[in-house]
Amino acid sequence: MSASRVNCLLVLSSSSEGVSSESFRQAYNLASSNFNIQVASPNGKNIEFIQQDDNNRRWFNEFRSKSVSTPIGLETIDPNRYSALLIPAAPGALHDLTNNEDLAVIIRHFVKEKKSICAIGLGVAALFCAKEENKQWSFEDYSLTGPSVYELAKSADFSSLPLITEDTIKDLGGKYNCSDCDAVHVIIDRHLITGQNDLSTLTAVQNLTLMCAQKHGRTYTAR
Repeated sequence: MSASRVNCLLVLSSSSEGVSSESFRQAYNLASSNFNIQVASPNGKNIEFIQQDDNNRRWFNEFRSKSVSTPIGLETIDPNRYSALLIPAAPGALHDLTNNEDLAVIIRHFVKEKKSICAIGLGVAALFCAKEENKQWSFEDYSLTGPSVYELAKSADFSSLPLITEDTIKDLGGKYNCSDCDAVHVIIDRHLITGQNDLSTLTAVQNLTLMCAQKHGRTYTAR
């Protein structure tokens, strides 16, 4: 890893419901221009990148040839080594990250140390695992966004979703806000950045890199 860059932990779902290929591609391209990237997933399982098309299939073939594409297990992560946490849009997050205790330990460390966190689309659901000892959500009273009920209702598997992001944020004590469907919408509250949907990926990650650049006195590289 380059000593001139800070480290960013990129957390991905390993559930069969997968990770949004376009959200991941945009997040990785921009983040890797500004951070040392480490990819991690529950138990270091392989990732299913969904909704690939001709425009990004070649990119993923090249990405899988890189050593960074092999995730390490969340249980092996020392959060002290990382200055940024990035969770791209991932339907699978609803199934294997919302109650992942290894991720909860990492997120609680980031909240305590006020380190930068960025979650996008259904990746926002990964934040639900972070509960304090008194069972209080670590992001209670934070303002967040994520897919609206209307956006989720357009998906074919809406009736089988284990939770609704908007409702869960409110139930846990967060302040939910969204924009029009299929619009870019990003909320920054303290050290937390959330993007409403896949389309919000680039803007959300740009804000993450700018936030870290300001904290660490580094130059932001656009991509």
